[in-house]
Amino acid sequence: NIFTQQPSYFSDLDETLPTVLQVFNNILQKCGLQSEGASAEPQKLEAKVNVTPGNMPLQELKDIVLYLCDTCTTLWAFLDVFPLACQTFQKHDFCSRLASFYDLAIPELESAIKKRHYEDKSVLADLWRRISHSKKKMIEAFHILINQVCLQPILE
Repeated sequence: NIFTQQPSYFSDLDETLPTVLQVFNNILQKCGLQSEGASAEPQKLEAKVNVTPGNMPLQELKDIVLYLCDTCTTLWAFLDVFPLACQTFQKHDFCSRLASFYDLAIPELESAIKKRHYEDKSVLADLWRRISHSKKKMIEAFHILINQVCLQPILE
């Protein structure tokens, strides 16, 4: 394991986690589920078009679902092969933030996928398969985190 050979990688992981969390924030922003933060300058109200998963272009919805699927699969794979990283994830309140993301984004994305009209039904099948896979990997990553951070210390 590279982390045992190079313990300073734990500090690298600690510095990288805000970027991982930003991925989820970016998805929320693209889906219109989170504002882009407090702006120092006033914004024109009429200039803001409220984009949601339900009204965004199909290609953008596909890109978001693919991005989410890749992110969740990578996150799960990393935690699965290196569960000791869970302590570092927990320092960043990752479980709570992942659960919040799941609650905000997944129902909106699922609803948008179901309600959209598709000329090619294989696109619907692919999006549904990928959003389902993303959900599964988020839950599995959450399970690894809870197991390592909460349950294992009690059992030891």
